[in-house]
Amino acid sequence: MLINIIIFVIGLVVLSWSADRFVYGASALAKNIGISPMMIGLTIVAMGSSAPEIVVSATASLAGNVDTAVGNALGSNITNIALVLGITALIKPLMVSSTTLKRELPVMLLVTLLAVYFIDDSYLSRIEGIVLMTLFVLVIAGMAVLSFTVDKNDPILKETETEIPKDVATSTAIFWVVVGIILLPLSANFLVDSAVNIARYFGISELVIGLTIIAIGTSLPELAASVAGVLKGEDDLALGNIIGSNIFNLLAVLAMPGLIHPGILDENAASRDAMVMLGLSVLLFIFCFNIRGTRRISRLEGGVFVVTFLAYQMWLFS
Repeated sequence: MLINIIIFVIGLVVLSWSADRFVYGASALAKNIGISPMMIGLTIVAMGSSAPEIVVSATASLAGNVDTAVGNALGSNITNIALVLGITALIKPLMVSSTTLKRELPVMLLVTLLAVYFIDDSYLSRIEGIVLMTLFVLVIAGMAVLSFTVDKNDPILKETETEIPKDVATSTAIFWVVVGIILLPLSANFLVDSAVNIARYFGISELVIGLTIIAIGTSLPELAASVAGVLKGEDDLALGNIIGSNIFNLLAVLAMPGLIHPGILDENAASRDAMVMLGLSVLLFIFCFNIRGTRRISRLEGGVFVVTFLAYQMWLFS
């Protein structure tokens, strides 16, 4: 068992590192061929933050561990809102000022409702997987178009530009893209295998292992990015990373088991976990657009998120 734990930790570290290197290389390459920083930020960087979840979900689905893949998608969204945003807001209240974010929040809520509808019958079909993946492509295209219409005074524009790598040689950028492409699926394979072995050893369901250690582990990059962003005063970017990641998790990550291994799901995914995810998504929307008109996530609201996350973890293992 100790060996499986060590393999899981190493797999998680390599997965996170290779995802970061892939995004770094892809962003630098896109910049070198003349793609605008805003388009890079709204597409490549945003999609890259979900790269670990996408690869883990595909790997688990290929191995027939559908509940692990679904748990990873739902659990990552729950962790992103309740833990990542909760901790970030506790460190410093998050101001919601970007017009872009105000457009993306309703999209996230609609996508969440669609995902809940699809898994409500505890079955994820290939048709549903195709619908989710098609919407993923359309959202990426929509964000690319959106990048041309962003107000030059929008705070997220300047914040995004600071995150794009500068003066990176094209050969170096290609090298890191290739490294990411190789190491992402390799590390995900070891991570999923070891996580399933750990779950079976402790008598934990594959759904719960996906909801907990895999989801929390693959969300650690978002936590680091959000905390770093808010400490630099980049509130919109920190919040934008989470909103974008949650949209991609439900469209691309949840699509994987539907496309690769459609079938029956653990009924708890629909009756418990999807409801928690939906509730947190609605709460985030309310906190960002509250009746007082302050449009911020306060420390108190961050505390509510963290307490909810801890209560949910206790519920899972009760």
